[in-house]
Amino acid sequence: MYFKNILIADSGSTKTDWAYIDSRSDARKTGKHELVQSAGINPFYQTAEEIAPVLQGQVARGIGSDVQEIHFYGAGCADEKSSMPVTNALKQCFPSANVVEVASDMLGAARGLCGHEPGLACILGTGANNAFFDGDCITHSIGSLGFWLGDEGSGSYLGKTLVVHYLQNELPEDLQALFIAQYPSLDRLTVLDHAYKKPYPNRYFASYSKFIAENRTHEFMQTLLGNAFGLFVKKYVLKHANADHYPVHFTGSIAYYYQDILRGVLESNGLQAGRILKSPLEGLIGYHLADPKSKS
Repeated sequence: MYFKNILIADSGSTKTDWAYIDSRSDARKTGKHELVQSAGINPFYQTAEEIAPVLQGQVARGIGSDVQEIHFYGAGCADEKSSMPVTNALKQCFPSANVVEVASDMLGAARGLCGHEPGLACILGTGANNAFFDGDCITHSIGSLGFWLGDEGSGSYLGKTLVVHYLQNELPEDLQALFIAQYPSLDRLTVLDHAYKKPYPNRYFASYSKFIAENRTHEFMQTLLGNAFGLFVKKYVLKHANADHYPVHFTGSIAYYYQDILRGVLESNGLQAGRILKSPLEGLIGYHLADPKSKS
């Protein structure tokens, strides 16, 4: 039996994780795969001409272009029209691919977290999102409003909240001193320039979540994190009908590294914590290897 080489991608605004499964090995039976990482790909911010060099220089160079099947899940890939820059770039860089599926990072998270079972799938990474997955497809989502109007609980939201507290002199004295020592040249004009003039303000503010991680045991940070996750649960999770009847799964670095606080917030809201993974990629590999549509 002939198997196609398959490439699966989980892409956020900051980075993209790729899994390549070579049909010449026993990968189809064992799930073994080659991992490649590239810069984040988001068609909301990038054209096909800007995406193609990333694929050629950081992906195809590592695994080759002999790929017959691609499943790309990414931020900004809400529908066929918005995904077109990614689709075109993938077809350009991997001309042998006869199956190119480009779907939202939310669908990727749902498939990777829930498999073929119903549940609530949530993303807390650089950005934030949510959806109810019935085991086959997404049936309901409380739409994300993006960095400026939403993304509560995400890395960009946490970083933005921290920086605002700093600029408005609302940090405790010890944290204020630590922040100044770590970012001595940061001032209001610099922040405003990154916020309103430079590209990727979400990535910029998310970079400050590192300071939160370094000082996570501080009472102020514990409160900041708890409030942010509580806001995410209130604005998104609890608005799903019968949310307490299903496991609430999470993926993303923020959910993963602060899962103790996140689990506490879920419990306090009467919700059942499900899988909390740094990346949905492992789950996606299993999903596609088990999916008849991914076999020839």
